[in-house]
Amino acid sequence: MKNMLALSQERFSARKFTSEAVSQEDLDYIMECVLMAPSAVNKQPWKWLIVRSDEAKQKLQECYDREWFRSAPMYIVGMRNVEENWVRKYDGKAHGDIDVAIATEHLCLAATERGLGTCWVCNYNTDKMKQLFSRPGFEAVVIIPIGHIAEDCPHAEKKRKDMSEIVEEI
Repeated sequence: MKNMLALSQERFSARKFTSEAVSQEDLDYIMECVLMAPSAVNKQPWKWLIVRSDEAKQKLQECYDREWFRSAPMYIVGMRNVEENWVRKYDGKAHGDIDVAIATEHLCLAATERGLGTCWVCNYNTDKMKQLFSRPGFEAVVIIPIGHIAEDCPHAEKKRKDMSEIVEEI
């Protein structure tokens, strides 16, 4: 097992995959990590669609029509429960998207630990997603293509702000 910093440094937005399938063992491990993600008031306001069949993959590719996206052997769609997510009483802010995001990063880091690549996709056609993957009481938040990273996958150097720009001690 790698330490958290090493996983964070290694993880990147993979945009080219091999055709090799993700093993059930790897998927089970990754989803166990998702299960352990924290959520506001432990509501766990999520559903995860594992998209592996050719028919479902083709439908999902209609929601985000990019060449690189089609190279993934499978996808995981993170959905939030629109009625059961915790809402902050002071301003009415619902935390379902935040909870799904936390669990999604657990997913991405677990995939990295298993030698797999992922990429957050949020810029998909939401109307098409509702039409093709409607689940009562849920709405899609993120699509994660997942698979073995192709050797020629583009991989830009991570550029991060200086610590002094993002941390303020008071």
